[in-house]
Amino acid sequence: MKKKQIYPAVKLFTLGMSILMVAGCTLFQKPPVKPAEALIRLSVQDYPNFSDGFFLDNLSYGIGKSLEYLSRVPAERTFRFGRDTYSAIHLVRSLETLRTFVETGPGPAAVNRFIVDRYRVYQSSGGAESGQVLFTGYYEPHLKGSLTPDARFRYPVHAIPEDLMVIDLSPFSEDFKGKRIIGRLQGNTVVPYPDRQAIEADRGFAQKAPPIAWVDDRVDLFFLQIQGSGRIYLTNGSFIRVHYHGSNGHPYRSIGRLLIDQGKIPAEEMSMQRLKTYLNAHPAEVDAVLNHNPSYVFFKTETSGPIGAIGVDLTPGRSVAVDHRVFPLAAPAFLQTQIPVVDGNGRIDRWMDFSAFALNQDTGGAIRGPGRVDIFWGNGPYAQIAAGHMQQRGSFYLLVLVPEIQ
Repeated sequence: MKKKQIYPAVKLFTLGMSILMVAGCTLFQKPPVKPAEALIRLSVQDYPNFSDGFFLDNLSYGIGKSLEYLSRVPAERTFRFGRDTYSAIHLVRSLETLRTFVETGPGPAAVNRFIVDRYRVYQSSGGAESGQVLFTGYYEPHLKGSLTPDARFRYPVHAIPEDLMVIDLSPFSEDFKGKRIIGRLQGNTVVPYPDRQAIEADRGFAQKAPPIAWVDDRVDLFFLQIQGSGRIYLTNGSFIRVHYHGSNGHPYRSIGRLLIDQGKIPAEEMSMQRLKTYLNAHPAEVDAVLNHNPSYVFFKTETSGPIGAIGVDLTPGRSVAVDHRVFPLAAPAFLQTQIPVVDGNGRIDRWMDFSAFALNQDTGGAIRGPGRVDIFWGNGPYAQIAAGHMQQRGSFYLLVLVPEIQ
C-alpha cells in the first residue's frame, strides 16, 4: 500500500501561499487551551484518594506499553505538565518506579502513602464552563465482512488514498509550528480533500483508495470510523484487524448532537445504541445524518491492537485518549468518574462512582482541550455498552516522580 505523502513546505514553494487559504484546514481552527493552564500542580493535602476499581490488574502491562513508546523517544525530549517540564528520562523513571511498586501487590493505604511520598500530582483544569472533565468511552467493534464485494458486502473499508497529501507548514514560519493541512493537488494548487458525501458518491474512488474489505452495514462502518479500529470477521471464519491510518482532514461533527438539536432523540437518551436504533428505523434519513459529519477515516491492517496514537497496543480500562496538545502522551494518570453497572439482560442498572490509574496512550478527533478524556474499554458486550453510553463528569490527574535534589 502506498503510504500517505508528507510534503515539507520547501517542496511546495512553487504552489504559492494559496495553500494557506485552504478552507477548513486545521491552521485556522480555534486555538486550544495553553498547556501551562491545562494542568494545575496540587499541594499534597489536595491529593485525591488513589483507590483503584480494577485492583491494579493489568496496570503493569499498560505501563510497559508506555515505556515501549518512550524507548523510541530521544532522551532529551521534554514533556509538559502544566507549567513544569520533565525529560523523557524522568518520565521513564516515573513509570518504572510505579510499575515496580504495583507489582508488589500493595493495598489501598500503601498506594496512597506511596503516591504522597514519591509523586507530584497535577489536576486537569477541566472544561471552561464546568471545571470538570467529560469522560466518554470507545471500544473495538466487530463487523462482518468479505475480501470481495457482493450484494451483501458492498460498503468498502478504504485504505488511504494515493492522492492524499499531508502538508507540514512549520517551515513557512514559527507561527505555523506544528500546523499542517490535508488536501490534494488540483493543477498547481492544493485544495481540500473531498468530504464524506463526495467520497461516497465517487464511483471511481476505489481506484485511488483500494478497499481493504467490504462490510455489510453502512452504519456499522460509520461507527468503525468513529472508534478508529476494529475487527472484520470474514466469511471463511477468520478476521482481520483494521486501524486508523489517516483522514480527509475535515472536522468531526457529532451526528448525536444533530439529532438532539432536531428534537429526534432526547439528550438524556443519547447513546451509540440509540443512534443505531434510530438510523435503522429511519433509512431515508441515513444519508443526511451520516453526511452531517464530513470527516472520513481511512484504514490499514494490523496484526495486533487496537493500537493507540503512540504506536502501542491499548490496554482495556487503562488506556485513555487525550488531547496531546495539553496532556503529555505516555504519562501515568488517575481518573475519577462513573461507570455503568450492567444487569444480566445487558441493560444499565445504575451508574457507580469509579476511580482508577490510567495511561495517556491515544488521541481522538473529538477529544479536544483539558475537559475531555476517552476511556478505551476493549471489546465485548460490556465494552460496547460503556463506550456507547458514557458521558460522565469527573476529575483527571497526572502523576510524575518528584525530581531528586541535585
